[in-house]
Amino acid sequence: YPAELSGGQQQRVAIARALAGEPRLLLADEPTGNLDSQMARSVMDLLEELNRDGATIVMVTHDPQLAARAQRNVHVIDGQVVDMSEEVRLAGRRGAADEAITHA
Repeated sequence: YPAELSGGQQQRVAIARALAGEPRLLLADEPTGNLDSQMARSVMDLLEELNRDGATIVMVTHDPQLAARAQRNVHVIDGQVVDMSEEVRLAGRRGAADEAITHA
């Protein structure tokens, strides 16, 4: 039963269900919010792999490290877009998604 699962377990099940249909567009609202750091890295690596394979990922996060892995960031404050930027990649840095929406 879902109520017997921890928040992290519920989140992993939700991610697995979302990916089962091999979507071309994936909406990810705080995809690592309830996960430990090792599982969070695994989820981000998976999102990056899906993106390399052609999926578009729209991710909402408050975590600057996750947003830094995205190709684009849209910063929203009080419901208003305040900044849109394409991140310049550093050597060896990997990107996760076509877009990331970051709420400040």
